[in-house]
Amino acid sequence: MKRLVPLLALLLLSCATPSAPPVYDLVIRGGTIYDGSGGAPYPGDVAIKGDRIVALGKVTGRGTREIDATGKAVSPGFINMLSWSTESLIEDGRGLSELKQGVTLEVMGEGSSMGPWNPAMIAQETARQGDVKYPVTWTTLGGYLEMLEKRGVAPNVASLIGAETARTWVLGEGDVDPTPAQLKTMQGLVDQAMEEGALGVGSSLIYAPGSYAETDELVALATEAGRCGGIYASHMRYESDRLIDGIDELIEISRRSGAPGEIWHLKAAGKTNWGKLDTAIAHIEAARASGLRITANMYTYTAGSTGFDAAMPPWVQAGGREAWIARLKDPAIRAKVIAEMRDPKAPYENLYRHAGAEGTIMVGFRSEALKPLTGRTLADVAKERGVSPEDAMIDLVIADGSRIQVVYFLMSEANVKRQTALPWMSFGSDASALAPEGVFLKSSTHPRAYGNFARVLGKYARDEKSLTLAEAVRRLSGFPAHNLGLHERGLLKPGYFADVVVFDPATVADHADYDNPRQYATGVSEVVVNGGLVLSGGEPTGTLSGRFVRGRGWTGWKDGGCRASARDWSW
Repeated sequence: MKRLVPLLALLLLSCATPSAPPVYDLVIRGGTIYDGSGGAPYPGDVAIKGDRIVALGKVTGRGTREIDATGKAVSPGFINMLSWSTESLIEDGRGLSELKQGVTLEVMGEGSSMGPWNPAMIAQETARQGDVKYPVTWTTLGGYLEMLEKRGVAPNVASLIGAETARTWVLGEGDVDPTPAQLKTMQGLVDQAMEEGALGVGSSLIYAPGSYAETDELVALATEAGRCGGIYASHMRYESDRLIDGIDELIEISRRSGAPGEIWHLKAAGKTNWGKLDTAIAHIEAARASGLRITANMYTYTAGSTGFDAAMPPWVQAGGREAWIARLKDPAIRAKVIAEMRDPKAPYENLYRHAGAEGTIMVGFRSEALKPLTGRTLADVAKERGVSPEDAMIDLVIADGSRIQVVYFLMSEANVKRQTALPWMSFGSDASALAPEGVFLKSSTHPRAYGNFARVLGKYARDEKSLTLAEAVRRLSGFPAHNLGLHERGLLKPGYFADVVVFDPATVADHADYDNPRQYATGVSEVVVNGGLVLSGGEPTGTLSGRFVRGRGWTGWKDGGCRASARDWSW
């Protein structure tokens, strides 16, 4: 009888019903997997359950929903390292112009951020709103990002705290230096934002009032960000004649603060400065070789886009937009401003001087009366009015009550292509996520809003071959995720959040141009955000599964918060 027991057990096992194959929420089958590491692609499937990737390779079992990716690439979602979707996502949470390119994370906070705001700042921001109108129901940066998540957004959202915002909270918009006590308050605002989930501190040093911050002030703020596991990112003080000085200042701030340094939209602006790119690269690579974490991002176009404030001296803008416009109405001040705008040796960053009136296109007005000028060059409008371009610029700023959004042609295509090949370069649109409908039709934009990321994959990886497709995917996903210290994002890897893109490498392309910038990119068929299918067959599904992605200083992480040691970037 004892001998029969094992035999009986074997018989029972052989008759048992085999275990059912696993069931997943979503399986993407038959694609070529580019996992975001830069390694060789391989054929396989991706299985998703809940908000996570659970299996890669040959996936057995079935999905409640399955996507056939035969002939297509399957990659991690793309990270927009410089987004201005702060207001556009309030208006339309789909973020279609970038969602259709595979963007699953919008990183905001270039100089100014959507918090922390005190009552005076809330009143000021409300009064200065443009086409998009919204009530301000938050005071903190974390509160703003939580509001977006609750309201519903398709992409994930994250932000740095703006150095300018911390400065304005304490000092207002004047050209003044903080006292030690005021600087300590500013540092406390950075700490607060980092513990709410900010990714670091960001500066924008050609625009008032951010331009009034001196290096020591920025070091103090960046030190707090670095202590909390965050980065220091900057639209540098100089991008044209003193480009190298701007890079050296960023490197100094990173070295002294201990925070990794990120250059927003690296460029050599102005034809007379195109030859400085070699030196710029050499300075960055020397800093990296010394052990500093210096990286950069870029948009893939020869024109930038900003305002007429980037043409006028900082001193005339002290005190804010309203004080700036009031000064411009004074004939003596106006004459002085025009003289400095025309002076090639004026000690401030003047992007208009490098673009010229013919190379300056106006794309965004607040005033309904001026909107018919959208899309025209400054030279054309000045000629029509019978005034100099500088006079026309000042007249328009006064009439519109804003800085006016413009496109400046500044860079060379050879430099743009070369920069895409740099291994420490990621990509950011420096634009809002838009749609060619509704309130967004009231102003124009730069084509980078609709094409920046598809242009990396199509024009530069496939057509120009300045980088491989695997490397392009890495620098759109895994690389920026690592630079930002993101937790379990940026790679196709079991256990990571399911932010996934399916695209056709043979057809992915941008179509927006300067004459017709509101044209969607094509070639991206599916986008998954936190396991939710937000784009299917190239069209939005209505699913809004984006989340507030928090940085390493967030108090919600195990052992998190600024009081914890956050210098280990490996998680």
